[in-house]
Amino acid sequence: MVLRRLRRLGTRRRGRCLARFDFDPSAVELGGVATVVIMAVGAQLPLGFLLGVYRSRYWPGSVDEAKAVGITALSTGLFLTVVAFAAQSSLVPRSTALSSTALAVCGMFSLRLTARVLRDRPTPESHEAQRAIVFGAGVTGERLIRQMHRDPETGYLPVALLDDDLGKRNLRIGTVAVAGDRSALVDVAQQADATVLVVAVPRASSSLMADLSTAAEKAHLQVLVVPSLSDLWSGQVTTGDLRELDVDDLLGRRPVDLDLDAITHSVTGKRVLVTGAGGSIGAELCRQLQRFGPSTLVMLDRDESALHSVQLSLEGSAFLDGPNTVLADIRDPAALDDAFATHRPEVVFHAAALKHLTMLEKYPAEAWKTNVEGTMNVLQASRRSGVGVFINISTDKAADPCSVLGYSKRITERLTAGVEDASGRYLSVRFGNVLGSRGSVLTVFTDQVARGADVTVTAPGVERYFMTIPEACQLVLQAASIGGPGEVLVLDMGEPVRIADVARTLINRTPGCRSSIVYTGLRPGEKLTEVLFGEGESEAYRPRHPLVSHVSVPGMRSVDVPASVEVWPASMVSLLRNLAFGRIGSHAEEPSNGHRTEQNGARLLHHR
Repeated sequence: MVLRRLRRLGTRRRGRCLARFDFDPSAVELGGVATVVIMAVGAQLPLGFLLGVYRSRYWPGSVDEAKAVGITALSTGLFLTVVAFAAQSSLVPRSTALSSTALAVCGMFSLRLTARVLRDRPTPESHEAQRAIVFGAGVTGERLIRQMHRDPETGYLPVALLDDDLGKRNLRIGTVAVAGDRSALVDVAQQADATVLVVAVPRASSSLMADLSTAAEKAHLQVLVVPSLSDLWSGQVTTGDLRELDVDDLLGRRPVDLDLDAITHSVTGKRVLVTGAGGSIGAELCRQLQRFGPSTLVMLDRDESALHSVQLSLEGSAFLDGPNTVLADIRDPAALDDAFATHRPEVVFHAAALKHLTMLEKYPAEAWKTNVEGTMNVLQASRRSGVGVFINISTDKAADPCSVLGYSKRITERLTAGVEDASGRYLSVRFGNVLGSRGSVLTVFTDQVARGADVTVTAPGVERYFMTIPEACQLVLQAASIGGPGEVLVLDMGEPVRIADVARTLINRTPGCRSSIVYTGLRPGEKLTEVLFGEGESEAYRPRHPLVSHVSVPGMRSVDVPASVEVWPASMVSLLRNLAFGRIGSHAEEPSNGHRTEQNGARLLHHR
């Protein structure tokens, strides 16, 4: 009975719609169909043009194009449905609006999917193309692989895909499937006969880059990295912009997000003085401070050539005859008092220090005279002249120190925290090694590679925290604006980097370099791995900035520091260590390690 009723209904509706009645053209009411088609075109064309479907705004077959096409077709179908049910007489069956919409969506998607398949089809393999393993099956990796497939001019043929994400183990991009994680790199490289590793992970961590660099060296692969994801996605960067692994990639540093308002408030319009202004950190501090418009910027250093260089970089000329350059030694309290009385600084950045660990192990009295007594002289001059903000630049070697350099810088942190009767904020900033500074490991390695000499590394597993000079100075400025009295602000250094990886990267990126890495062994006072926080200090307290931790150190009064001593070097080390750990007056024996035994002659430490 139901079938008979459906047949009768079909007979009554015969002539209304071609698709519904056995595609009999004679049964179609052409006038009604033409009217509906005109309405559909009139609705879809303006909407599609507005959404960019007909303006080539999207990549053919992309997700963005699919969304725009879907919105256009469904909106047109909804419009026809409303018109069909609102009209008193139906030009075509009302259900035609729904069925035609479904057919239109399928047809539009099919055309664009076909265009996508044709565009992404692999090109014939070129014998000159380098066989590449792509690490990273994310958006960047997918984009690179498809571009390599489409364009033989890229010079790369993707042969394998790796990713550490377990959820991507069965993923396939084009003809390339995920073959494992980073641990499978060597085996996959041998199986695929690859020559290049492309790291398609924007802002990869230093540990990931180090692991991949080490594995790639074992597999004899050249390592290439991608630019930022934003550049790739905007279409401004192609596979032609892939670059070799650099030292900055091993650092894995993040862009520094500064609170510019706070820095401006603490520096702009203020009288600022920088000690050690001719050094690497001091000079960069001066350059960055100048951007914030201090009323005066006084550069103090004992090295006239260094002052000449920094003034030239700031002003384009260096006559050294202006009031903003001061030739003075922080060991000379009278010269400091005169400079502070003349310039009346409101903000002081104390960057002057001796920093070479090995030299200070040999000459501990020099560490005392410059790092300890010199800092005390600057502190006292600052207090007497009413300095509002004092920033002592320290080092990670002051955390659980075991070297003369570490002891002396720990003492400077304690002295800064213990300034008596200070009306301003006196605090310290602690960070690790700075790449590009004079005497830094990068400078030494670069010189050795340039000469074709072996690159000397102390030990295979030695690790250090690194920053670039601009980044370190930016965070020092940030610390100056947020630190509290007596605090030590510890800058986030990211993850430690293996020194051997830095050396290996420099060797690999130098064409024709035949240098080898030679391990010399840890020197006296050196640690295998540095720390940023000492015993009892926590990095978790970051109340003002996500990259700056606030820790407290026990203050030390200047009266607790001997005014003058005449000691043998071994006793000097004991004094430094006892002061650093708060054992004033202690005569604890130093461990016998060979380098702290008595040396020829006494080192006289003169009165400040």
